[in-house]
Formats: sequence, structure tokens, C-alpha cells
Amino acid sequence: MRIMIVGALSGRLGEASRMAREAGAALEHAEDVESAIQAIGRGANVELVFCDVSLPIARLIAYLRAQMHDIAVIACGTNAQADAAVDAIKAGAREFLPLPPDPLLIAAILHEASRERHSPIARDPGMLQVIKRAEQIARTDASILLTGASGTGKEVVARFIHKTSRRAQGPFVGVNCAAIPDTMLESELFGHEKGAFSGAVTRRLGKFEMADGGTLLLDEISEMDVRIQAKLLRAIQEREIDRLGGGKPVRIDVRIIATSNRNLAEAIAAGQFREDLYFRLNVVNLRLPSLAERPADIPRLAEHFIDHYATLNGVPSRHLSAEAIQSLLRHRWPGNVRELENTMHRAVLLAEGPDIGADVLDLGLSAPAALPTGETFVSRRIDDVERDLIIDTLSHTNGNRTHAAIMLGISIRALRNKLRDYATSGVAVPPPLVGVAG
Repeated sequence: MRIMIVGALSGRLGEASRMAREAGAALEHAEDVESAIQAIGRGANVELVFCDVSLPIARLIAYLRAQMHDIAVIACGTNAQADAAVDAIKAGAREFLPLPPDPLLIAAILHEASRERHSPIARDPGMLQVIKRAEQIARTDASILLTGASGTGKEVVARFIHKTSRRAQGPFVGVNCAAIPDTMLESELFGHEKGAFSGAVTRRLGKFEMADGGTLLLDEISEMDVRIQAKLLRAIQEREIDRLGGGKPVRIDVRIIATSNRNLAEAIAAGQFREDLYFRLNVVNLRLPSLAERPADIPRLAEHFIDHYATLNGVPSRHLSAEAIQSLLRHRWPGNVRELENTMHRAVLLAEGPDIGADVLDLGLSAPAALPTGETFVSRRIDDVERDLIIDTLSHTNGNRTHAAIMLGISIRALRNKLRDYATSGVAVPPPLVGVAG
């Protein structure tokens, strides 16, 4: 396992780094959070971070999440820094490592981190078949297209494929094509030279070069502008990229995994996606079933999320009651595994008795509102029905755009575009709840 130590090595953090090395870890070092961000941005292949709790860990975690880096952060500090440790956990740190360090605890952290990474949970026959096929194709270098509704676990399967491939020791780099504006996505993928455009004060490597020797995940590729699709097609065909402002091509060795929750055949027919790029990416297609299609996995996934969030929040890990399990199995799960995870996180925080009962699951707010009694879709325009569904769902999430997008099975970018159009046409759009990211 590759670990980055963030902080001064002159004291007890240095002892922790020595113990991690003795436990078999390969180490990198950064003096502070900004140096760590720059190193990871340049392509440092890191799987775990040990960070001094006195440093701005929240900034580091926010960067890792925004860039889709699957890198857990361990906050390290003395017991006298308990308040800072609590803040770090709330910001998303995996756990707190007390200093002076215990070699057995460090070995346990490394073992658990290695065990948890890239292991999809599957008991249902349909999902087990997907995992079996993923293992089979992981041994090749073929491009893979993962399809399925939002929240079904496409990124988890992509990371599993990388980890079980012969590229496992290389980097896994992800980019969410829907979350980055078109004006920035080209530079994000292919990099740029100093002076390539206003604001390009230094050379910057793109995701292709960061992923060299490993795997590049192009998440929500259906949202990519057609002009950038043409450049992507050339990169796949020629195995080389051109940095913006560059004078010569750069050779790359990258395995491509792309995901989409849209019907790409319809996107091709509408002129929104290149057919030749589709055939390049769709060498192997894996469709991930919705959570409702894999009911045998629901209890096991729920227990997994309960254990995870109980540990994360420092509360007892409770079991689901029989009534709660039945409620989970009856629910439609429009947001799939991501909705289940959010539901279990909330239940862990609200539960008070020995078990998690159906009363704290609050599944009634997890599904879009039904049409009022007596109202039908007959004679209504599709655009009007879609608008009402989106607005009703947004009302149920108290204006939270991210949660609404998950429930609707569309990208956050597509949702925001629709809401902007609605607002422009005079439709009342529920505002984000104060204090909640929209």
C-alpha cells in the first residue's frame, strides 16, 4: 500500500511513518496540505494519507472528493488534540490515529484499508454475474462501458476492475465529465502548457498523463461536449494526446473505463454522442442492475453502511429489526445504492434503541410524490409531466439538488440546466435549504 505522510517527520508522526514502512507500506511525504494537494495533482500514486491533525485536513479531504480520488485520510495526533480529531472525522477523515503510535494499530489500519478497497458487496445472483464478468474482462486491456441508473455502483465496479487487473499497481484516475464545465474539461483531460490560455501560469498534466500505466475512469461520459469527444476518440485510437498549447504529442498507456446512466443509442440519434466513439468505448458492456433488481443484496449492503457510519460517528453499531428489513425490501429505491447509503447514515444518527427500527428509516420521503388522487398523465405534455416530477422531487428533498438528482436518476448538471430553464420561464423552483449544499 502507498501512503503519503502529511506533516513534519521530526516527531511522533515520523515514528508512525517508520512503523508503516516496517508494516510493508511504500511512503511519500509532504510537509503540508498544499504540498500534498500539488503532489496528488501531479499524479502521485497514493492509496492512503496519514495527516497531522493540526493541519487543515478538511481542505485536503474536500480536494480529494472534488477530484474523485479514492484516497482515505487518517488524522494523526495526541489525545490532547481530541477536539481537532472530532472536527477531522466530521470533515470525512476515515479515523483518528493516536500518537505516540502503536505498531499493531497501524498494521490493523493498513490491513483494513487494503481489505475494504474495491470490494463490491454482492449476494444476489444478478450482481454476482456482473462481478464474475468484471473479473473476467479485468485481465484484458479492453475498453469497458459501464451502464445503469445513477447510484447503482458503477464507480465501485470500475475500481474493482482496476484492482483485479494487471494494471493494479498503476494509478486509478477518475474524472466526472458532467461536473466540469466544457471550457475546462479539455484541459482537465489533456493538460496544458504554460501560456496556453489566460491563467495558464504553469504546465499542468491532464488526467490522461496522470493515469499513464493505469486506468482512466470517464464518469458520465454522455455529458461530454461533442467537440471534446472528437479529441478523446483520437487519444484512444492513437494512444497519444496533445496538451493545450503543446508542440508535440505525448504517448500514453491508459485503459479506459467509461460510465453512463443515459441511453447512448438515443444520444447518438440526437447528435449528442459520436457513434464511432461509442464503438471504441463499448468493446465490453456491463449493465449494473438497479437495487430493486438485486433484493438479496439490500440487507447486506444496509448492514455494511450501518457499521461504516456507526464507526465514523462514534456511536454503537445496531442491527436492523425484522420490520426494518421488510421495509427496505418493499421500497423502490429510485436512488439505488446511493439512496440506501444515505438512508442508513440517517438511521444510524437517529436510532436510540437496541435495534434500528422501521420508524427511523423515513422511507416515505425517499420516493417522488405520487400524482394527486384522480389525476392522470392522459392529455398532458411529456415536458409538463417531467417538470412536475422534478419540482415535486426537489420539494421532497428540501431543495437539495444532489439528492434530487440521485432520486431522479439524472446527473446534477442535467438537473441544474433544467431548473435554470424552469426559472427563466417563470416556474417557481424550490431554493436550496439553508446550510445544505444544493
